[in-house]
This record gives sequence, structure tokens and C-alpha cells, in this order.
Amino acid sequence: MDLFDLQQHEEKLAPLAERMRPRTIDEFIGQSKIVGNGSLLRRAISAGRLGSCIFYGPPGTGKTTLANIIAENTNANFVKLNAVTAGVADAKKVIEEAKSLLRMYGKQTYLLLDECHRWNKAQSDSVLQAVEQGHIIFIGSTTENPYANMTRAIVSRCRVFEFSRLTEKDILQGLKRALVDTERGLGFMQINADDDALHHLAWAAGGDLRTALNALELAAITTNAGKDGVVHITKEVAEQSIQKKALSFDESMYYDIISAFIKSMRGSDSNAAVYWAMRLIDAGCDPMLIARRIVIHAAEDVGLADPNALNVAVSAMQAYEKIGLPEGRIPLTEGIIYVAEAPKSNKVVEAMFSAEDAVKTIRHESVPIYLRDTNYKTEKVSGYKYPHDYGGWVKQQYLPDEIKDRVFYEPTENGFEKVINERQEERKHFAEKKHGYTYRHHQ
Repeated sequence: MDLFDLQQHEEKLAPLAERMRPRTIDEFIGQSKIVGNGSLLRRAISAGRLGSCIFYGPPGTGKTTLANIIAENTNANFVKLNAVTAGVADAKKVIEEAKSLLRMYGKQTYLLLDECHRWNKAQSDSVLQAVEQGHIIFIGSTTENPYANMTRAIVSRCRVFEFSRLTEKDILQGLKRALVDTERGLGFMQINADDDALHHLAWAAGGDLRTALNALELAAITTNAGKDGVVHITKEVAEQSIQKKALSFDESMYYDIISAFIKSMRGSDSNAAVYWAMRLIDAGCDPMLIARRIVIHAAEDVGLADPNALNVAVSAMQAYEKIGLPEGRIPLTEGIIYVAEAPKSNKVVEAMFSAEDAVKTIRHESVPIYLRDTNYKTEKVSGYKYPHDYGGWVKQQYLPDEIKDRVFYEPTENGFEKVINERQEERKHFAEKKHGYTYRHHQ
């Protein structure tokens, strides 16, 4: 077997998701905001002018695929490293080879670094100069937020593109393409996949096309063909292949029950909230959807009426992630009950929306001079009053002149917000005094 035959053999043995990886921008599935017609990234790729960038988002959303497409379309040298196994020595070797190719043939080198958030500062710094001087074009791929998990120096030198989870429609498109593709997909087989089977794979994959394609391949190769030679993939086969139970009710009922769960928590009925949550789990709903709703409601519907609700909700979600089913239902239930029984206030959300509206309305506000970064150390000149010099609080304008009297957050009398309300009233009382004041710190 020669090298060409060996390569073809390896390609045939590769998983379906790898074989079906799009080769051109037109084959790419999803992420229309990033690579849709007229988008910045698509124009840059077409013009061959793409600079260093970072792709981040959930797994199976096309980050590595798009990097491969970029490399192919630009006819550049393409080197792929994984941050888990590659270090400074590997990066330096790539840079030296890139310099030689650029000097001798004028050919650029793309360095794709998977899991780029795993590099520490020393490793990231090893490529900074090469990126700045154009010796390499860096493309980082990560499932973690680069602003929080990567060194600022490397992030500041890259454009950051956020990838979203694929929709069920996107995944269905990928599955159907794989079924008819005779070269790379399953088109060489006689397969009859029921619509509800494909829809289940698309739903259960959770926005990850790779997961859906691997499940489809498993269903195809493990299901015996009928007398007519056709492999029939039913919803039951799809459930077994992706190891996720199909919902036991229709889509309309699914959203109705989610709505009932949400409104029960908001309405402080912990009995109903727990019941609807268990109904969803029993029907095949991903418990992480419930966990996320608990966290959202802790901030949206409880807010500062009980600041501890968010801590309990996040802890419940993290506990479920570590434990899974069936025991993971216990911390989820605790989170549901706590959030449902907590005092309610939506003033945090109202403050957010109100501030967003003001931001959209006021486009050219000026920061008060005593709040500006260049003046904060020159208190006597700038007029900035350091609150701790006045007992912890002092009357002072912080909003820009254009909206100096706007109020975004107005606490209720519920739970902890009553304490916040008292503090605000106390400060107003101090501010109205003509001759000094006495600051009382709330414990």
C-alpha cells in the first residue's frame, strides 16, 4: 500500500464527523452572524487579509473547521498545535519555519492553537513578537471566554469571534447532508432515517454537530439491514445511539411545562416548581436547562431581595454538573425550593433595562473630570472626594451631567432590599443637612 492509498484508507476509517468536515466557506453550517454573506470575517477571508484571531464557543460549533477552511482558501502554510501538549519549544520551532517560508517563498504561516486558554503567560508571550511582526498568523480555538481565561497581551492582538450553539435546523442540515454524501458520508449505504429520529438527534445533540453526526454513524453501522437491504433508523434507535431519551410529550407541551416551571418559581410556589421540574426530567429534558433557569431566576426574580439566592442557585448548577443523574436532582431541588421561597424583587432587571435605554439615548456623555483615570491621584486639583475619608460615603455626582438625576435602581421593601432602601434614605438625609453629618455603617 503506497502513501496515497494509506491516506485514503485512514480517511475512510475516520469518524463521520471528521469526514464530513466542511472544506469551503459555502459548505460551512451555521454561525451566519460570523461568516454570513457580507460579514467582516467572510470579507477578510475572501480578500486573504485575515489577521490573528480567536474563535471561542461551545464544542462542535465549527471553530476548528473554520480555521481549516481559512488555511485552505489562503493557500498558506498551516500548522496545528494543541495547547495541552505543546509548549514554548514547539511554538519557537513553528515560528522559525514560518520565518524561512516567508523569507524564501513569501508564504504565510497560520498557527492554529486548539484549547488556547490552556497556555500560561510564558507560553503566550513566546508568540507575541511573531504575531506583531507578521511572521505568523495566530488562530486560537477555545471553549473558554478568552477575556477571562487568556493573557491580556495575546487577546489584545487578536480579533475575537464568539461562536454560538448550532440550531436544530443547522444540525438537521448537517445530518441530511451526511446521509446523501456518497464520497465522505453515508450515501454509499441504503439508509432510511425517520424524520422523528433525525429531529431527536438534532435536539439531543445540544447544538453540537459533531455529537449528532457521531450518533448517526453509530446508528447506521450497528443497525441490521432489513430483507430489502435498507438500514431503518427509528427514533428508538436514535435514542440508543445518542444515549438521550426522547421527550415523552410534543414540542408544544414541552414549552408549556417549562413555562409552568418558570412561573411557579416566580410565584413562590415551591411545590409546583419542584413538580414541574421533575416532570421535565422524567420526560427527557436536559436537567442543565432547569439548572440554568434556577440561576436566571435567582438574579431576575429574587435579585437583591435575597443576594444569597444566586449563590445557592450557582452552587446547585455546579453540583449537578459534577454529580449528574440521579443524585444531581437533590441539589437542583434545593436550589428550586430556595429560589421559589425567597422574597422577590425584579428591580435588578429593571435597573439593567433602564440603564441600557439611557446608554442608547445618551451617546456623547462626558465623564466628570474628578472621576477620570488621569486625575484620580490629584484629589485637590480634580475635586474627587475619597469616600473612606468621610466615613465610607460622601455626597458626590458620579453620573454624567446629561443624566445626573436619573435613577435606575429603586429597591423594594422586600427582604434585604429593605435594608438597601434604609441605607439610601439615610444617605439622602445626610445630604440634606446643611452642617455636616454622622455616618452610621450598616453591618
